[in-house]
Amino acid sequence: MYNLEQHTPESVITVAVLGAESTGKTTLCRDLAAHFDSQWVSEYMRTYLQAKWDNEQLTCTWEDLLPIAQGQIKRENDLAKQVAQTLDKNRYLFCDTSLFELMTYSHWYYGDCPAALEQAALAHHYDLIVLTEVDIPWVADDLRDSPHQRDEISEYFASQLDRHQKPFVRIGGDRQKRVQQVIAQLIHLGSP
Repeated sequence: MYNLEQHTPESVITVAVLGAESTGKTTLCRDLAAHFDSQWVSEYMRTYLQAKWDNEQLTCTWEDLLPIAQGQIKRENDLAKQVAQTLDKNRYLFCDTSLFELMTYSHWYYGDCPAALEQAALAHHYDLIVLTEVDIPWVADDLRDSPHQRDEISEYFASQLDRHQKPFVRIGGDRQKRVQQVIAQLIHLGSP
């Protein structure tokens, strides 16, 4: 029923930005896209759950996970296709989250994950996976609920990435330092 396949053309270099809530993932993706004059994929879960909160004052449930996963990978696939069609040499796609993050949160909150989501999350590939450090202040909004668990959640992310043999780098510091760290990693990959 849900198509969670990742379709990234070979010419597109993908960077997945993962991490605990309110650790600067969106800001980092925006800054990187601006620096490289490229695209970034916004987090579909925020759009989906904000609408659910605004309309019903309800939060995420197990039944929301697969529709969120479908929306996220559709956004990613659509933008990857757009990036591949550009004439620019900077064919980067910065992903504010991925199905791996959704899978990790599913295990964190529910102790389990829908099989289709987990299978897709583990099959997806990114040229670089970034884990944002918990070194900026937490900012409240309608959806965030874990101001005092960010360090624990961040370590859980790291353990899941290690467990599933997904190489990653930790990125921290101020906005400029974070961008420079990712640029350095892309240079190391031979990308820019």
